[in-house]
Amino acid sequence: MLIKNLPFEAILFVEFTDPVHRVLSLMQDAGVSHLAVQREEKFAGIISEDVLLEADEEMQIEELKYILTNDFVKEDEHFLKAVALAADRNLSIIPVVNEEGNLTATIPSSQLLKYVADFLHLQEPGAMIVLEINPQHFSFSEISKIIESNDARVTQLNTSRNPDSGSMLVTIKINKLEISDIVSTFQRYDYNVVYYSGEELYTNELKSNYENLMNYLNI
Repeated sequence: MLIKNLPFEAILFVEFTDPVHRVLSLMQDAGVSHLAVQREEKFAGIISEDVLLEADEEMQIEELKYILTNDFVKEDEHFLKAVALAADRNLSIIPVVNEEGNLTATIPSSQLLKYVADFLHLQEPGAMIVLEINPQHFSFSEISKIIESNDARVTQLNTSRNPDSGSMLVTIKINKLEISDIVSTFQRYDYNVVYYSGEELYTNELKSNYENLMNYLNI
C-alpha cells in the first residue's frame, strides 16, 4: 500500500512566520507533539513541542529553523516506511512530500497504527500461532501445507529474530478460530509452538478456571 493511496484528512502544518504560541495551540488542539513546517510552499522540517516549550512564545518559527528535523516520507513509498520512521524517531506525525519537495500530507502516528492493523488483518476473525524454528529450516510452503491440510489457510505471516537464541519466530494468522488440530500437527512435525490463541486456548482457560474452582470448593 503506497502512502499516496491512503485516505488523508486536511493537511496540518505551520509556516516560518507563525509565532511559537500559535504552534503550541495547534499542537494541543490536534493532540500531537510535532508539526510539519512549510516555507514558500516547500517542506522545511518538523518542529517539536519540547523545543517550543523552552522558546519565547512570541518568537517566529523561522528563528528556530536550525533545530528543525528533516524527517519525512515520499508519497510513492510504502506506508510501512512511515511506520518505521515514526517508531525510530518517536514522532507523533509523519510529513509526506512529493518529488518537488512540496508537503502533500501529514499522517498522525495514531492513524498509522490503524493502517497496520488493517494491513495485518488484525480485525478479522481468526487464530494466531507462533513457531520458534531454526532459520535454516524455515519453509513457507511446508508451513502452509500443514495449515491447509487442516482445512485452513494463512492470512498473514511475519518473521522476527529471537535476540537471545538466534532462532526465528514465525507469527502466523489463520482464518479459523478452532486450531487444536493445527497445533497438534505442527507438534507432530516437531515444530516448537511457543504461543497460540483461538477457541482452543479459550476453552483451556475455562477448563482450568473451572477445575480450580472445583478444587477450592472441595477444600
